[in-house]
Amino acid sequence: MVISPVTESSIHDLEKQESPLQLTSPDGGALYSHFTQPQKRLIITLIAFAGLFSPLSSFIYFPAITSLASSLNVSVEKINLTITSYMVVAGIAPAVIGSMSDVTGRRIVYILTMGIYTAANVGLAVCNNWSSLLVLRMVQSAGSAATIAIAYGVVSDIASPAERGSYVGAVLTGPNIAPAIGPVIGGLLVQYASWRWIFGFLAIISGICMVLIIFFLKETSRFIVGNGSKPAHGIHRTLLSCLLHPLSQHAQTPPIESENDQTVPKKPSRIPNSLVSLRMLFFPDTILITLIYSVYYTTFSCIQASLSPLFIQIYGFTEFQAGLIYIPFGLGAALGSWLAGKVMNRDYRVVAAQHGITVDKARGDDLTKFPIEKARFRSVWWTIGISGASVVGYGWAVDKRTSPAIPLILQFVAGTTIAMTFNINGTLLTDIHPKAPASAQAANNIVRCAMAAGGLALLQLILDHVGPGWCFTLFGGTMLGCLGLAWVEWRFGMGWRQALKEAR
Repeated sequence: MVISPVTESSIHDLEKQESPLQLTSPDGGALYSHFTQPQKRLIITLIAFAGLFSPLSSFIYFPAITSLASSLNVSVEKINLTITSYMVVAGIAPAVIGSMSDVTGRRIVYILTMGIYTAANVGLAVCNNWSSLLVLRMVQSAGSAATIAIAYGVVSDIASPAERGSYVGAVLTGPNIAPAIGPVIGGLLVQYASWRWIFGFLAIISGICMVLIIFFLKETSRFIVGNGSKPAHGIHRTLLSCLLHPLSQHAQTPPIESENDQTVPKKPSRIPNSLVSLRMLFFPDTILITLIYSVYYTTFSCIQASLSPLFIQIYGFTEFQAGLIYIPFGLGAALGSWLAGKVMNRDYRVVAAQHGITVDKARGDDLTKFPIEKARFRSVWWTIGISGASVVGYGWAVDKRTSPAIPLILQFVAGTTIAMTFNINGTLLTDIHPKAPASAQAANNIVRCAMAAGGLALLQLILDHVGPGWCFTLFGGTMLGCLGLAWVEWRFGMGWRQALKEAR
């Protein structure tokens, strides 16, 4: 891929056009999205399915570490290097692929990434040495890591700001249940088959996902199909459409937008720039949101990495029982995704009413004049407060060897509120970068993966020196410190957005 220089125009090329989130024009304007509700539900289901694989590939792998080391005649430390390399690639790949999807379209990038991921799993299932495992795990990560970033782009394409929260919640349900089901599936496959079947299982279900995407996932990029009424051509058409209408060169629905319709921005004529995401991190609102997300992701990663060893060491759980204890957090995360969508949609309506703004779900609202930061962060205060307190409580419950039920209940509470905080921050990041949402999520991914890698590197050292009580007091206290970052974004975010728009 050719990478163009990073300049102010790097992001302007994606965001310089009038945002598709326009107030209704005097003549009524075009709908924000021309996709029907059944079409939206199908799109969301498919991208949630695709988004499952990045976290699932991590958590399904953990039960196989010892078995892999024994089978390949290497140390556990060398197997752990394949986890580190997976995370490094997961931080970098979305910067390239996210930018590509913002320019070339969502559908083709989904097919490409799922193809890479499926092929990597086939290779992993038959690999016989550590070097192959290391390289193919990196390829596996490259194929799956960007799916969540692209999913935010799809949500931005098809959902107006007033309803976007519930769509994000639905999309992230798949990724959020992976920590619960991954270790259980991995443990069962290792115990009753072999570690190779972990990758065989992933190859089968990802292959199914890729076929479904090829047949049914419509192109949603507003640069290509506008609000969904503009016909898709060539590779952007679904295979089902090509089979049903082989002689047709475009979708059957005629375009309804006018020549001056600002909801259909002109496609930028440029090569995808993988450094756009890095440039976004210099925007004050972007870095604040990203820091909050990264602190939470680091805590999430450290809880998950230490959960099984702590319960085996302190409570004497078997490896299979230790796999089951991931379920409360995963169920809480799934509930949190659903709740976050409901809460964000309600908060949007409340803030709109407070400012005398009539919400237009059909055509979308002009976010340049809407305090979206206050709407999205209206409830973040209690999600941060409860999540931070529950993480501290979890650490001390384990440290004091209370009944296992207590830390597991606190895991459920933490999972719920951490997932809500993830969704709120991720949605706001999409709102403030409506023309490059996948690139914005890729910027977030770079920071969160780097911070999580650092946290994981220090985790065992901290646990050994101060124990789980003070270890998770440190993590929970850092989470509570995010209240200050959230207040700064809540107070100044809209002004920063407007100043940046005027500067362009």
